Amino acid sequence: MDLRLTPEERAFRDEVRAFIRDNLPTDTRERMRLGYSPRKQDTVAWQRILNKKGWAAISWPKEWGGPGWSAVQRMIFIEENQAAPAPELLSFNITMIGPVLIQFGTEAQKSRFLPRAANLDDWWCQGFSEPGAGSDLAALKTAAKREGDHYIVNGSKIWTSTAHNADWCFVLVRTNPNAAKRQEGISFLLVDMKTPGITVRPIVSIDGAHHLNEVFFDDVKVPVEMRVYEENRGWDVAKFLLGNERTGIARLGKSRERVAAAKEAARSVRFNGRPLIEDAAFRQRVVQLEVDMKALQITQYRVVSAGAKKSDGRPDPLSSVLKVKGTELLQATTELAMDTAGPLAMPIWAQELAEMANEPDMLAEAAEQATGNYLFLRAASIYGGTNEIQKNILSKAVLRL
Repeated sequence: MDLRLTPEERAFRDEVRAFIRDNLPTDTRERMRLGYSPRKQDTVAWQRILNKKGWAAISWPKEWGGPGWSAVQRMIFIEENQAAPAPELLSFNITMIGPVLIQFGTEAQKSRFLPRAANLDDWWCQGFSEPGAGSDLAALKTAAKREGDHYIVNGSKIWTSTAHNADWCFVLVRTNPNAAKRQEGISFLLVDMKTPGITVRPIVSIDGAHHLNEVFFDDVKVPVEMRVYEENRGWDVAKFLLGNERTGIARLGKSRERVAAAKEAARSVRFNGRPLIEDAAFRQRVVQLEVDMKALQITQYRVVSAGAKKSDGRPDPLSSVLKVKGTELLQATTELAMDTAGPLAMPIWAQELAEMANEPDMLAEAAEQATGNYLFLRAASIYGGTNEIQKNILSKAVLRL
């Protein structure tokens, strides 16, 4: 069923599917089908392929390299790219720093950074969260003291995704510790990660992988020309960025891909002497997930279509529904994938059990990755704005409670 798509939108979807099929590197596709996260080189290569096509900077205006797509076209592309599965565009570059610079940056900042961000010549990371601040972002303590034409930055950030890969970091810092309101004393800086005084320490998460980091700033000199917007007005920039960060956060394409993979694996997995795909309880579980995904897709298109008609640039509070339900589905689909694998999902036993059961090596490998994805995505209800906060937004802005 092509949900509310016009003939032109269906043709666009078919064009996207064909391009991904014909241009996604085979080794990347196969690794991701097994459940592996894309490597840095996979993401860089794929984003450059898309950028050459003019499809990387999906939400940017044409003058800065954007494709000129409608909001619905952008959503179609995101879902098809996730479902392929293909590496996702680096969100720090495309949906965060890019739109920020277009909205608030100087002409020099735009000219210098935007083309490199689209082509992933620079890998960006986000320096927002701090120890002890958590979701209370305005409680940040990393300080930037102005000395002539530089700021001297001291402090630390935590949970900084991909900082170990990054060339640049956009950082919220406190430039006025005496501001009447905490939000009024914050500035937004662009920091070269090669600057002396920056230390990156890995945080290995529960899935055993290195996604996250601590970042320490010790007397780091940042040119004033690397400040975005006015001094002490960084909170305005941060709010704009966070609104863009949640674009596509439902990640329905990824949930669709995981359910499809679980159904395919269930044809090979035996349960009570029969293929798992024939089990009534398994089939009911899959159908319920597919119904939930279809319902969320309807909501997503409604939110996206309504947002395209707004002129004030403010995010629709209903986008919080996409975040809450989308992350719940991400978690549910990774749980389905792990349960489908059964004992093979136990990494320490996977290979031995696969050999005993005469299961294909590929199935054992995918099962092991399912466990890692399940564990890591426990955090999905926290990052990008915790689900509890999103429910508060909905209760106030939508339900008027």
